[in-house]
Amino acid sequence: MNPRLAVLLILGVGSLVKANASSDRLDLALTFPERIQNSVFRDALTPHWLADRKSFWYHVKTGPSSSEYVYIDATTGDRRTSPTFKGLNLPAPPVSVRTNLPLPGTTKPSTGTPATLTFVNQLDAGLRLFWLKEPGVSLPYGTLKAGETRNQPTFSGHVWRLQTDAGETLLDFETPELPQLIHITPESIEAVPAPRTNGRGTLSPDGRWTALIERNGVAVIELSTGIQTSLQVPLDPGCLVHGPVVWAPNSASFVLSAAVPVTPRKITLVESSPKSQVQPVLRTIDYSKPGDPLPQPFPILCSLRDHQWRAARITSELFKNAFTQADHLNFRWAADSEEFYFDYNERGHQVYRIIGVNAATCRTRSVVEEKSTTFIDYQKKTWRHWLDSTNELLWMSERDGWCHLWLYDTASGLPKAQITLGKWPVREVLRIDESKREIWFLASGLRASEDPYHRHLCRVRFDGSAFQQLTSADADHQIKFSPDREFFIARSARTDFPPVHELHRSADGSVVCRLEEADISKLTAAGWSMPERFVAKGRDGTTDIHGILIKPSHFDPRRKYPIVEEVYAGPHSSSVKRDFDLLVRPHQIAELGFVVVKADGMGTDYRGKVFHQVCWKNLKDAGFPDRIAWIKAAASQRPWMDLSRVGIFGGSAGGQNAMRALLDYNDFYQVAVADCGCHDNRMDKIWWNEQWMGWPLDDSYARSSNVEDAGKLRGQLLLIAGELDSNVDPASTLQVVGALQKAGRPFEFMPMVNTGHGAAETAFGSRLRMEFLLKHLLPAPPSN
Repeated sequence: MNPRLAVLLILGVGSLVKANASSDRLDLALTFPERIQNSVFRDALTPHWLADRKSFWYHVKTGPSSSEYVYIDATTGDRRTSPTFKGLNLPAPPVSVRTNLPLPGTTKPSTGTPATLTFVNQLDAGLRLFWLKEPGVSLPYGTLKAGETRNQPTFSGHVWRLQTDAGETLLDFETPELPQLIHITPESIEAVPAPRTNGRGTLSPDGRWTALIERNGVAVIELSTGIQTSLQVPLDPGCLVHGPVVWAPNSASFVLSAAVPVTPRKITLVESSPKSQVQPVLRTIDYSKPGDPLPQPFPILCSLRDHQWRAARITSELFKNAFTQADHLNFRWAADSEEFYFDYNERGHQVYRIIGVNAATCRTRSVVEEKSTTFIDYQKKTWRHWLDSTNELLWMSERDGWCHLWLYDTASGLPKAQITLGKWPVREVLRIDESKREIWFLASGLRASEDPYHRHLCRVRFDGSAFQQLTSADADHQIKFSPDREFFIARSARTDFPPVHELHRSADGSVVCRLEEADISKLTAAGWSMPERFVAKGRDGTTDIHGILIKPSHFDPRRKYPIVEEVYAGPHSSSVKRDFDLLVRPHQIAELGFVVVKADGMGTDYRGKVFHQVCWKNLKDAGFPDRIAWIKAAASQRPWMDLSRVGIFGGSAGGQNAMRALLDYNDFYQVAVADCGCHDNRMDKIWWNEQWMGWPLDDSYARSSNVEDAGKLRGQLLLIAGELDSNVDPASTLQVVGALQKAGRPFEFMPMVNTGHGAAETAFGSRLRMEFLLKHLLPAPPSN
């Protein structure tokens, strides 16, 4: 045989073997979700408390096709089980508010009466609205835009859901018979009875007056006489009046907003392959970007003085440059009607105030003021609770470097006490007991020996005394209280610790009984491997960095495995799951023959201000120095981790991070898949980017831009973007493509037709990502 031909044949066989091996790995990964489906039991329960408030029942899944009903006596912990609800011998069968609910507007009989929900979205981002028709069936009702107020006709008993654009559920709400006003703010979601109307305007609390907006003014009607008074509202040319009208409790004043309209920037998305026609369709959406002009709403106070209604425009140096995309303000009146309040978030996010306005003099003052040389996390750390009976305010602040609770005197605007104190953050306030002057909240980082992200239930008095940690398991906790708060059910879990549910006494946190322990035997039998937690020092050599490692089901410690990092370094959160989770996506990647790692570096949340503010005007940092040190430390103890073959992938902010790995850290990372990345923060949505990069725009935006640094690319890069992405402007990825082409750098790009945000999580995008990682990390590292 010709020797040259023999060599070609051998090479061909080798290539075929490699191709088959890659195909086998891919098949193993693609079938992984199906293999582990329906394999975790006794991991979730919803308590249904009985009328005595001392006992409850729940339903729990015990196997692939089995379940049981459980009755618990909360005072003793006695337990009774039955395969059917009837077997528990309880007075009433289970009722689900989400079962057999008729669709509004159809001829199907309704079990409820007509009702109205008024949603007021005071976030700087849109929300998606769904009607939960029945279990597993949610009907979309469009998007509730940032700043939008929507009246939603419905029926009492119907359940509505609000979700973020990312799919996070904020609220499931059962419609009562009375109209409800649902305020969604960065601090809280509150449902209160809606202001009464007579079809023409908003009624005063005493029922004597109704106020309505007319063109660019305001009118007040006295209902007993029908006399209408049009008020002279002092407005600049082009300025418009906006509701809602908010009445003082004494009915002698009301306040509403006015603002000069600002036309938001619009971006155009091209639906290249619509189902309805051959030709492309253009979609134009509102999309404000960093540096864009914003509305500057201000209060209009209308008061009854000397038997006449007068309107006054409120102006002040205290609120000259607000960051808001809404054309109205969020007002609140004091119980004595002497003052009203609204929030002011100064553009640049370095000043935040609650402003009080005297109803008699129109004078303004700061009730609370926060200042920072970097940023104020206004979306998560400006919670408050008004104590009207004592003229006090409970307030959240990071002013001492950690997220803590403070007690304020509202009259003086001065703090009376720092309620919580220490090098740990308050994570969420769960309950305020005004009669006992107690706060119930979740906090993390309480014990030096424990993962600092684990949340624990705590209680403290308003003056800061009698602090008590009420949960003790080395795990993250979720809490459900009994109706009278005498008991609580704690779900404790960890990435490597399946959920355990226990019933506790609220008085001292003592355990009444263990309710359930999750059964994951079928899950592990299917090849799912428990994530491994690991801690190592970050860039400074002193700060602990926490993360996890995931091995493939076919793991062999004698082999060397390439490392793939899943990254999402968005400063608004941390990304490593502390709760128990199947982590399907990283497990799928691991099944390809990789060790998948994930860690939270500096610049992310929940570890105090010093840790967090590393991201300030520096999103390109993304915690890389910390995570690289962490990966190297993990590999130094695990000879099966191959530091010569390291890849990374992520989406959205993680897409920006993944590409950045091959720009600034290509001596460590060789392969990256960047999905729908916000590659240039000047191109992305205003509210997220100005929060961390500041305003006015400066050269820090260019310094963090993947577009500006595209010429530094070394390694194998795959860019993915959905053509209909309304979250991150698709042009952000296309501008990177153009910059790479101009710089002559090789890369791959996959635009996804008729796809929105998260294109790499579609079946095609996910497979493409896996094939790219396989191609360039197995069996050998790529060459630059």
